Amino acid sequence: MQEIFWLFVLSFCLTFGLIEIFKRIFKKLNFIDNPKKYWYKREPVPYGMGIIFIINLLILALLFIEPNEKLGLILWFWSLVTAVSFIDDRVEVSAKIRLLIQIIIWATIAINSIKIGYISNIFWWIINLETYFIEILNLKIYLIPLIFTIVWYVLIFNAMNWTDGERWMTLWVSFISYFVLFILAFMLFNTDTYQWWIENAVFIMKLTSILMWSVLIFWFYEVKEKLLLWDSWTMFLGFMLASLAIISWWKIATVFAVFWIYLVDAFYVIINRLMRKQNPLKWDFTHLHHRLHKLWLTKYQILSIVYSLSLIFWISALFLDKTWKIIVFIIIALLVVFMTKILEKFKINKK
Repeated sequence: MQEIFWLFVLSFCLTFGLIEIFKRIFKKLNFIDNPKKYWYKREPVPYGMGIIFIINLLILALLFIEPNEKLGLILWFWSLVTAVSFIDDRVEVSAKIRLLIQIIIWATIAINSIKIGYISNIFWWIINLETYFIEILNLKIYLIPLIFTIVWYVLIFNAMNWTDGERWMTLWVSFISYFVLFILAFMLFNTDTYQWWIENAVFIMKLTSILMWSVLIFWFYEVKEKLLLWDSWTMFLGFMLASLAIISWWKIATVFAVFWIYLVDAFYVIINRLMRKQNPLKWDFTHLHHRLHKLWLTKYQILSIVYSLSLIFWISALFLDKTWKIIVFIIIALLVVFMTKILEKFKINKK
């Protein structure tokens, strides 16, 4: 556990130092945004600073984590995901093409062992998904885990994208998610006796230790409006989260809980678009934060609402059993769907 402590300290210090260095480099290269274009009343700040995430991760992973297949796959597929996102940052790519490319990448990941092989239900039964498969060139491709893994990555990537609709939200949700995975790994490390699970818990704790403190410092700088992330680095956070959730003994429901607000809202928005005979993939101003803005809530009030709901999910993910988690999820889902109506009614009555 001494290594984990040093990872905390080094990730914090290294991220802070790299941010200060790259801020100066990017300003000299004129790699800064144009706040007037978006009606922001602030000074131009460097963007694309998310490159620090991977520099910090690579340095500390080389120092503290022994090279293994899981780490190699994560870094290799991360480079593919980031390349696609980087191209999308520079040249606008249609949503259908992006989705197709993502599905190909996620399918490749699932075939290469990072896949959802088991799930557990509310009755505590473990369901093995690795039953049906096809064999191509001596390679077994398990069909149900393949589908589950693709759906999982698509959901997390889109949920991460939706959090970007309100500033400061993406980094906060990412920090909570990594922190929850770290706590779960720490609990297993102290209770399990099987050596493989203990080693896997240490692997998860090291990676989440590097990531969560780096994300927290970025959140602080973003709140102070000192830097901006590109979408490609937002996708990096989503990819790492989705992959670590699978490696962390398929803690899919736990990570799913953190994004529950956005997933419920997304389904709500998609259904409304379909009812209005609109393209469900087309971006618009009907998500929860947009609806709350229309009620004249301030940015800080909206953030307080979402932060509070995320905190409730975080507590439920760690301390409640599966039945109570489902109850909490249903209650919050109803709140997310009807929150606009509730606040609108409250505002009318107050007047």
